[in-house]
Amino acid sequence: MIQEAIGLGLVLSLIFSEIFGLAAGGMVVPGYLSLQLHHPLRVVATLLVALATYGLVRFLSNFMFIYGRRRTVVTILIAFILGWLSRSFFSWDIHEFHVEIRAIGYIIPGLMAIWMERQGVTATLSTLIIVSVLVRMTLMVLTGGRF
Repeated sequence: MIQEAIGLGLVLSLIFSEIFGLAAGGMVVPGYLSLQLHHPLRVVATLLVALATYGLVRFLSNFMFIYGRRRTVVTILIAFILGWLSRSFFSWDIHEFHVEIRAIGYIIPGLMAIWMERQGVTATLSTLIIVSVLVRMTLMVLTGGRF
């Protein structure tokens, strides 16, 4: 199902990019996010890591020269570290329930933060949510609701 989700995410991201001129937080991000929509804490954690990365890179750019490839690498590296921290330290057992607040993937929050910087937070998150939901709905239709 991962291949189908990523493929649909690529197609729908391209359509949104061509029609509206808006990217969905990276071409592969909506596919991965659509696979995790049934885990809202993971989606929220991923958004928080991306927002924290965006803010931290903007803050650091006041003191460092961060541009071009360096900006991309620094953004992905910071998101990788924050995502690792979310996976390592935000897991609890409350009675019989296991609660995990962790980011999706290692690169996904960094890609989201890069596009937040390029086209703005609101535009990126709006497009990402719409495309991710469309990918999920399309997969549900194609699999007869088994997904």
